[in-house]
Amino acid sequence: MRITEIERAIRQARMEQLELIAEADRRRLFAEQSARSTQAWLQNLLRIDSREAKSRVQVAADVTTPPDDNGASATELPATAQTLSEGALGLEHATIIRRCVRALPESAKHRVGEVEALLAANARRMCPRDLAKLAERITYTLDEDGALQEERAQHEARELHYATARDGMLVIKARLDRETGAKFVEALRPLAAPRPETDGEKDPRTVGQRNADGFAAMVDVVLDSDQMPRTGGQRPHLTITIDFDDLKQRLTNGTPGTLTATEQSITAENVRRIACDCEVLPMVLNGDSLPLDVGTTQRTAPAHIRAALLQRDGVCAFPDCDRPPGTPQAHHIKHWIDGGPTELNNMVMLCPHHHRRVHDQHWTITLHQGRPMFTPPSSVDGSRKPKPGGKARPAAYRENLRGLIPTPRTPEGTP
Repeated sequence: MRITEIERAIRQARMEQLELIAEADRRRLFAEQSARSTQAWLQNLLRIDSREAKSRVQVAADVTTPPDDNGASATELPATAQTLSEGALGLEHATIIRRCVRALPESAKHRVGEVEALLAANARRMCPRDLAKLAERITYTLDEDGALQEERAQHEARELHYATARDGMLVIKARLDRETGAKFVEALRPLAAPRPETDGEKDPRTVGQRNADGFAAMVDVVLDSDQMPRTGGQRPHLTITIDFDDLKQRLTNGTPGTLTATEQSITAENVRRIACDCEVLPMVLNGDSLPLDVGTTQRTAPAHIRAALLQRDGVCAFPDCDRPPGTPQAHHIKHWIDGGPTELNNMVMLCPHHHRRVHDQHWTITLHQGRPMFTPPSSVDGSRKPKPGGKARPAAYRENLRGLIPTPRTPEGTP
């Protein structure tokens, strides 16, 4: 194939260039050009960055050597030099091989030729990323003590920083050791997977957005866990303070809520979404914002209601939802702040993604024979044709469902 032929020719030309670079370095041509080193001279000559120039000079020194008095030459990496000459591998492959060979401990120096030949042979069929993994595997096998020291050094270098940017978004920067990094990837991967195609449309989210959504779902799972350390007798939770009237009236120009953890503002509309399935602690303040009276915390969706919703709707009742992992949220069809009751026939279970969509896009939800029906806004579907959600259930199921909700006990002495 012509593409392959061109690539091979480019790689063979690279080997020729490496030989010239090595010769220039031996003759110290950089001094004639008033450069500090061959690396600096090559960087300016080819207009490449310092890292690329350094790599070429180093590889050139190891794959080419000047002939001796008998006309023979012995390179540091003969198998790599041969493979480069054939155009079977690139400079990045050669850099990986060189780094691995030079990192071998004294106890394994007698196996340099074996290691180099093995890597050069595999470079013919591996991309640089896979070759680097093989090289690391070899290093770990032949230098267990060194590998252990490296892992310890990586653990000491661990760090995670977070800060609030000017636009209010949280920026996270982290360097994790191998073990922690692997745990993070395993936890995030299923949560950030693309959603299945719906009506022939692919998941519109970018990889970065999918990772952010997966991270948000992971945080929900963690906060919902009973294993989290408690502070002041309470599990970690999201605390939002908002004026009751603003929350109830959904004022567009009213006082926003406040996220206690970051002291940032949040709109009343988003607070309504969060408040669908939360614990509410009423507090009366005076004109100086000092507490006058504190009520009793009430869970808007108690455990027995959530159990019934999960049985009826699954993790998410939204049409064609792929039931993503995460903590499901109980959505009030008529918000409790507007007088909607916290009971089965006024609630529906939604995943965090579709819960946000229902609020942001203003979907209409009704129950038809015990099954949620979702009517899209005109911006999503001009015909506004209702779509059935949840799980298809036989009529007998709806009758049996009533048994899941216990009858509240009346305290003795009360009517």
